[in-house]
Amino acid sequence: MDASKHTEFLKLNTTAIDDRFWRPFMERVRAQVIPYQWEALNDRVPGAEPSYCMRNFKLAAELTHPELDYGVPLNTGHGGLVFQDSDLAKWIEAAAYSLVWRPDPALEQTLDEAIDIICNAQQEDGYLNTYYIITGMDKRFTNLKDNHELYCFGHFLEGAIAYYEAAGKRKLLDALSRYADCIAAHIGPEEGKLRGYPGHEIAEMALARLYAITGDEKHLSLARYFISERGQEPLYFKEETLRNGSSDFGWKDSFFQYQYYQAGKPAREQRVAEGHAVRAVYLYAGMADIARLTGDDELLEACEALFANIAQKQLYITGAIGQSAYGEAFSYDYDLPNDTVYGETCAAIGLAFFARRMAAIAPKGVYADVLERALYNGIISGMSLDGRSYFYVNPLEALPEASLKDRRMRHVKIQRQKWFGCACCPPNLARLLSSLGSYIHSANGDSLYTHLYIGGKAACSLGGRGVSLSMETAYPWEGQVDLGFAVEGGGASFTYGFRIPGWCGSYALTLNGARADCAERDGYGLITRRWQDGDRLAIVFDMPVTLVESNPHVRDNRGKAAVTRGPVVYCLEEADNGGELFRLRLGSPGDFAARYEEDLLEGVTVITCTAKRERDWPEDALYRPASAPLLEDKKLRFIPYYAWANRTPGEMTLWIRV
Repeated sequence: MDASKHTEFLKLNTTAIDDRFWRPFMERVRAQVIPYQWEALNDRVPGAEPSYCMRNFKLAAELTHPELDYGVPLNTGHGGLVFQDSDLAKWIEAAAYSLVWRPDPALEQTLDEAIDIICNAQQEDGYLNTYYIITGMDKRFTNLKDNHELYCFGHFLEGAIAYYEAAGKRKLLDALSRYADCIAAHIGPEEGKLRGYPGHEIAEMALARLYAITGDEKHLSLARYFISERGQEPLYFKEETLRNGSSDFGWKDSFFQYQYYQAGKPAREQRVAEGHAVRAVYLYAGMADIARLTGDDELLEACEALFANIAQKQLYITGAIGQSAYGEAFSYDYDLPNDTVYGETCAAIGLAFFARRMAAIAPKGVYADVLERALYNGIISGMSLDGRSYFYVNPLEALPEASLKDRRMRHVKIQRQKWFGCACCPPNLARLLSSLGSYIHSANGDSLYTHLYIGGKAACSLGGRGVSLSMETAYPWEGQVDLGFAVEGGGASFTYGFRIPGWCGSYALTLNGARADCAERDGYGLITRRWQDGDRLAIVFDMPVTLVESNPHVRDNRGKAAVTRGPVVYCLEEADNGGELFRLRLGSPGDFAARYEEDLLEGVTVITCTAKRERDWPEDALYRPASAPLLEDKKLRFIPYYAWANRTPGEMTLWIRV
């Protein structure tokens, strides 16, 4: 592994987003989503399923410190799912990130008060999980496979790190560091410890971030152990299941077996994305972190193969992953059903984590292309435009009657929900969007890369000089990106790399008003020169409407095409085009027209065309001898996929017959 190619993504406190597309999303998270989710975590949203999250922590704190009185009766019991703690952890992380770009003393006070309650629940040895504190500490660490202790730990550690970096406050970080020590005292390769690892991964990523702060080898060692031990024989999850008095487990009759947990084989031997999709990409992201930090070429090879398998054989055009509702899981190569798809919002977010980490190891366009595809489509589709309702599942085709009456599609909703009993997706969305500034640029000592085209400013050190970069763009609706460089001391020599999007067939480049050329490598345009203060670079990406087809192995899309423009994938809704969308047939790309409509769906570019629609049969029959279909002209109006289901509920489809 060539460590000289590694870059670090610029931290939030060195970036500022001022972007016409993304700033409204971030402001919505700050002003609507974070306050709304705080109410949900406190069970104060009328009509929404209760969270029990804050109630659990108050009860755990009262049990730990009987002198406290948060008003929760001690005989109440634990509420919600075993991993309910993680919802609060993700909310803390999102709130912390939002403070970086928009200070809010009232929100900071709310965070401090919540952290006081959390820390009051912590046990003397550092343990911190409300399910076991409330239901019985004698059972802790006895079901790592299913009960999410290490998952909740990982999310809380990420939240603690985010708040420490945002506000400089260590209380929660110190508490989670003690919890990490508690875990290491019970789990590990040493004699007398449990040779376990997380059933639901994320602790690996979190520990890598903690190591970056502390520089303490014990944190890196624990993360590396979790990855290295996974899937080794004797298989810990199998032994744990037997110890718990059962000879089987939930997936014994499935094709998953222990690969549901990505534990059926050692991590370094895995080459195909399998099992629960969120767990999988969380693991792969952690593997990428450890590969980068330790120079583990074998682990990197596994990461590269896993990413390629997802991107080339198991990725929806929207950036969604996880084809099957059974297990919320990957199924098999080229299996990409549109109506029964699961496509969990959290899975697309996890894919973004994985892609970002791979791009840090080696800037390659394929990583940022996948990151961009997920961000503009399958991630933000998970939240309504007002930030008050959410999709858990993100279908590419939806029929209201089927969702209501067909058991195979009961997981598919045509309207976003206020909240969920398993509410992992809403706070996950909030924490990603609030941290978006840390996904745009990366740098090392002599190179600066732009991976995403999001307007704003960033600062770093290159060639021994402070460098600031400003970006102005109307992306994704327009292809022009204007960049300005400010360099301390008059000038500095470094390489600037800009991603050439995979969807882009051609682009034009000017430097200080004159036509310029660049080298191209791994999907990036590279300009190496002595940059001067005040230099201006303009990139114009050609952004036509494009019809995209699937690999012939994808049986569900045979004879169909999807409409895209730039990074945005488009769909048809019944609100614009009437019902029975499956009867439509597209014409040639030359028939398409793109127009920005400021007053539609908070401002989107729509695509219109004249297509064909199959006419009704003149006779009332279910079958007849085959004949050429009778077609009539039909005006179609496509909207961005992410914005569907924000108007009148109805049908939606993305892939259209051609």
